[in-house]
Amino acid sequence: MKKTIVLFLISIFMLQSCSVNSEIVYHPDAASTSLTNIDTREFMAEMMAMTPDSLKQKEFGEIDKLPTTWTNMYDLATLEGKLKTENADTIRIMKKVFMKSVKEDNKPSGFSFKMEHFTSEDYQALKNFIKTEKLPLDQNNFNSWDGKTLIIDTENFNLKNLEEAIRTKSSKEEAEKMEGMMLMFFKSIGTTLKFENTIKSITGKHNWVKQIDNHTIRIEYDLKALYNKDNRLKADKHIVIKTE
Repeated sequence: MKKTIVLFLISIFMLQSCSVNSEIVYHPDAASTSLTNIDTREFMAEMMAMTPDSLKQKEFGEIDKLPTTWTNMYDLATLEGKLKTENADTIRIMKKVFMKSVKEDNKPSGFSFKMEHFTSEDYQALKNFIKTEKLPLDQNNFNSWDGKTLIIDTENFNLKNLEEAIRTKSSKEEAEKMEGMMLMFFKSIGTTLKFENTIKSITGKHNWVKQIDNHTIRIEYDLKALYNKDNRLKADKHIVIKTE
């Protein structure tokens, strides 16, 4: 698994004009399912055009080997002979986290991550898992959901996990320039929250958060505001969404 994750992180580190879009679906049984899509089409098209044909296999061959169908982390690690844990919680989480590469016209165009039907117990185990495996997961996954009420901590409107993924493959100097890197690499980042039951009420406000319909909330990150320390957003610390 290490080899696969490293390949993914190298790609993240090299991205320009990249878009990240996440969706979290909240189930009535207090679990949730999340999907993160990372669109690299512009970057890949630019890099392919700049790379001589003689070097394309060397530069993009390993990325091309990544699975294009949903494959869980446990199976990836097993296939690569890199499974080094017998911890039951870790293995359970590895089997519920999936990834795949995305192709368009038979060319790499992005990556996707999915977490299937995660419970609060799963999220606690996930926190331990990502201490060693740096995955670009949406921080909003860790908000409190009990099956009827979602409590959004607006301090989770950050790119902590994405930054950690980039730091894994960046030099110390580059890591210290994280703000400029994030603004340069990413064109747009957003998260859609979908509820299987109808939204009954919303308490609290944040100018990045908008209700789309009776089942959907959209969060659009303002990267310049996020990294501007002098910019003080007028927002509530918590947004409470109650469903029927």
